[in-house]
Amino acid sequence: MSEKNPKRDDLTPDYTLITDFLSPDTADQNFNTLSNELEWRQDQIKMFGKLVAIPRLQNFMGDPGIRYRYSGLTLTASGWHPVVKKIKELAEAASNTEFNAVLINLYRDGQDSMGWHKDDEPELGPEPTIVSVSLGATRRFLLRAADKTQHELLLNSGSLLVMGPELQKHWQHSIPKTRKQIGPRINLTFRKIVQ
Repeated sequence: MSEKNPKRDDLTPDYTLITDFLSPDTADQNFNTLSNELEWRQDQIKMFGKLVAIPRLQNFMGDPGIRYRYSGLTLTASGWHPVVKKIKELAEAASNTEFNAVLINLYRDGQDSMGWHKDDEPELGPEPTIVSVSLGATRRFLLRAADKTQHELLLNSGSLLVMGPELQKHWQHSIPKTRKQIGPRINLTFRKIVQ
């Protein structure tokens, strides 16, 4: 099932959501493989002049020599895991976009989160398209415009979200904490880094 929100103006987020991009069995297998085989790390970022541990675990991979900088961090790609490479190829076909890197987040439970932000770093070029594939627990994904208009999407296991360039220009997004008892979630955010 696909939900498209075509770009109409700054008040309409530019995205496409495909809720059944991966079958439940494939999504479960990929989740188990990646959670067990990837090397997860918890980096620290600068917030208000202080170093704070990010509230999730991460892995960064991509083509040789690719680096990505955000919030005072510099991440160097570790090459492609075969399962991630396969998901990348499927995401490229679905979005008609080529990617050379992926930032993978592991949300261990409802207390792990991602604050409000835009994926608008210079390395992503002037009009980035970001494609997000979710595995594991369903999480709320919030979008917020400058005028505080909000949209909420539920990103289930096996879903693919294409975030177009206009979304990055005019909207912030986040994965909020929740008090609900929920399981872990892996989110792969594919991107093209321009160096």
